[in-house]
Amino acid sequence: MLRRGLLAWVFRVALLLVLLCCCLSLIYMLACSPRADDGQVPLPRANSPTGKEGYQALLQEHEEQHRHYISSLKKQISQLKDELQERSEQLKTVQGSLEHGGVGFGAGGVGVGGLMGGDDGMSERSRTDLMEFLRSQLSRAEVHAGTKIPTEYAVVPFESFTLQKVYQLETGLTRHPEEKPVRKDKRDELIEALETALETLNSPVEEGNIHRRMYAASDFIEGIYRTERDKGTLYELTFKGDRSHEFKRLVFFRPFGPIMRVKNERVDTSNMQINIIVPLAKRADKFRQFMHNFREVCVRQDGRIHLTVVYFGKDQVSEVKAILENTSKVVNFKNYTFIQLNEEFSRGKGLDVGARAWKGNNVLLFFCDVDIYFTSEFLNACRLNAQPGKRVFYPVLFSQYNPGLIYGHHDAIPPIEQQLVIKKDTGFWRDFGFGMTCQYRSDFINIGGFDVDIKGWGGEDVHLYRKYLHSNLVVVRTPVRGLLHLWHEKRCVDELTAEQYKMCMQSKAMNEASHGQLGMLVFRREIEAHLRKQKHKTSLKKT
Repeated sequence: MLRRGLLAWVFRVALLLVLLCCCLSLIYMLACSPRADDGQVPLPRANSPTGKEGYQALLQEHEEQHRHYISSLKKQISQLKDELQERSEQLKTVQGSLEHGGVGFGAGGVGVGGLMGGDDGMSERSRTDLMEFLRSQLSRAEVHAGTKIPTEYAVVPFESFTLQKVYQLETGLTRHPEEKPVRKDKRDELIEALETALETLNSPVEEGNIHRRMYAASDFIEGIYRTERDKGTLYELTFKGDRSHEFKRLVFFRPFGPIMRVKNERVDTSNMQINIIVPLAKRADKFRQFMHNFREVCVRQDGRIHLTVVYFGKDQVSEVKAILENTSKVVNFKNYTFIQLNEEFSRGKGLDVGARAWKGNNVLLFFCDVDIYFTSEFLNACRLNAQPGKRVFYPVLFSQYNPGLIYGHHDAIPPIEQQLVIKKDTGFWRDFGFGMTCQYRSDFINIGGFDVDIKGWGGEDVHLYRKYLHSNLVVVRTPVRGLLHLWHEKRCVDELTAEQYKMCMQSKAMNEASHGQLGMLVFRREIEAHLRKQKHKTSLKKT
């Protein structure tokens, strides 16, 4: 009975609680119901007499709000246009003042007006300080004139690039002579320079002729660039010209700030003759191979070449003369000079005699060896990178490894034209060599020429190179893909001095094969022993 009474009591309490909750919910709903304010106009109903007028009033109100918003936007656009025009005028003023000093800002670069701002930007003193900084960076860099450099190791070399590749001189066993694909930050930098050059070339202001052809990226031939870490980056870009043998070269400088146009010039190479000087002793077979390339590139493709051969001694002299005369008959080539010296071979003496033997006007000299292979593109680079009284060109050539080691067997060696591949395992940039160079005869004579007292192999090229580094001429040092040193066995004779013999042996070691290929030769016995052990283990498992 007690349990039943307790259950009934609990049921009554629960029912009372439910009713209490319902009452509280009803009171809350009534208290929170929204009330119409006395001043608020209720929305008109569609079927009411005033519904149409109410909707029209609302539409007019919204339209008025949109008109005010559009008017505000137009006012802001007008203010922005005025500010843009003002900053453009400031940019033109600053650019004009800089161009009087030989410097201009390239289109596509960061404008000075954007840095200076308008009325809220820099003061006049700040603008003057910025201009002075840009001028000082340009004047301190080796752009217009060369600076005296103590040794060959202090030269900041150029790197060359095309639309697809960058040819680099960075050292280290993991580095490749070419970079493809190009690292993103470097690619973006070079693309900006290329776009700046194209905008400059296609600007009507530059040429004053709106009917000229438009330049495109396909007109770009090659560029070189280098960075002086405390000054900035120099770019030189070469494009095809309007006519054959004509080029457009643009020079830009980035002083760790806005990219600056330094030069925009037309270079006509149609009358630039090159006198190729080759010192020679014996080696008639190599000279025959050289003349085969010479006929194809210099006579048939270029046609603006003079050849000077300085021959030492009497051995094989008749064979060399016969090769020259045969070339003259086959391709009707008469522009050559043959000089014979009955004395011991001296490369420096031969080049010096050949350069001084020229009796015509100032000519561009190309000091060349008989084991060098070059293309017509290199001849253009020779003309474009040397300038009398201003620049000498010291290209870094690509040196070929021993084909017998590269291709495994002498019977598998392909023709020379198929061997000319710039890869890590086929050769290396000969950045320690300074023998192949393009320079005008006037500069060569003024600098004092070669040291003719140096006999035999090596030393004379470095001596001349250092003299140019100590002068005020710009030395252009960059890898060139169209200039290759063909492999040949190097012999270091006992007559050399101790220093020359050491240099000769180092060069001989470098010429044979890559680090990895030489390693495989050194450890060949260990590799063969390992293979024999593996073969023996396999035969035991089978039995």
